[in-house]
Amino acid sequence: MRMFLLSSDEDTLTGFRLAGVEGTLALSEESLKSAFQKAREDETVGIVLVTRSLSIAYPATILEEKKRAGLLITEIPDMKNPNAGTDSITAYVRDAIGIQV
Repeated sequence: MRMFLLSSDEDTLTGFRLAGVEGTLALSEESLKSAFQKAREDETVGIVLVTRSLSIAYPATILEEKKRAGLLITEIPDMKNPNAGTDSITAYVRDAIGIQV
C-alpha cells in the first residue's frame, strides 16, 4: 500500500517526493477531483494525504471523498497552515489508542 499526496503548494509536494511519496498539485476544485480519481484508479494507493490548505479551500469535496470507501484520506499540515485540523493523523491516533502524540 502506498501513499499519495494532494498538495496546494510546490514546497510540500517536493518534500514528500524527496521522501518517496508521489503526489500532485491541486490548484482548483476540478484538479482536486481529478487527482482523487487518479488515486482511486491506482490500486496500490491506500492512503491519500491532503494538505490543510486544500481542506480549508474545498471542504465539501474532501468530505465527499471521505464518504467513499476504499481510501484512507487524512489531512496534513503544510507551509501555509502548519496546524492540522481535527481530521489529522494525530487525531486518529489519539482517538484510536487514547494517547496524545
